[in-house]
Amino acid sequence: MPFQPMGIQGAFVFTPVRHEDSRGHFQESFKLSFLEKELGLGFEVKQVNQSTSAKGVIRGIHFADNPPGQAKYVSCLKGSIWDVVVDLRTESPTFGKWEGVEVSADNGKSVLIAEGLGHGFLSLEEGSVVSYLSSEEYSPKSERQINPLDKDLAIEFSSFGSNFGVEEFLLSDQDKKAQGFKEALEFGLLPSNWKEAARQLS
Repeated sequence: MPFQPMGIQGAFVFTPVRHEDSRGHFQESFKLSFLEKELGLGFEVKQVNQSTSAKGVIRGIHFADNPPGQAKYVSCLKGSIWDVVVDLRTESPTFGKWEGVEVSADNGKSVLIAEGLGHGFLSLEEGSVVSYLSSEEYSPKSERQINPLDKDLAIEFSSFGSNFGVEEFLLSDQDKKAQGFKEALEFGLLPSNWKEAARQLS
């Protein structure tokens, strides 16, 4: 099955079938009917974003208020990233857990992320290009951030990055100044109805 569930409900890794010949390769990176058939889920694309990141850049951890939340389908078109999903849904059995997966132009993988989940990534190469299909348009009023280097989340960016020669991290000022995980929980900023968030993807 090309869609493999991650350890966090509502997150999946998609590995495409590639057709290669002397010209290069061809693959279907996103196909709504296939997603519906394999997972019983829908995905209405309302915005497509693309970023280019230097080696060592961390983007995230980002999420949106739920409802409506924002589901994402993340692919790497050039270079490679370590893509990280964090369960921020306070009523979820895996609340506070995270999982990372390498996504690259070479392996062609994509990550499907349900509403209510936090997302971020570490760029492992210079000029890594990432594409995001989003189920909702960007709304500054509902966009939230958690510092990716927060000690309570303890995401292993340093350990994984060192395998690719990443010696220092580059973060936006917004991500540097973002609140910590416990602070977001204390102020009631994290999604609470995780079942509703998972249902919305369908």
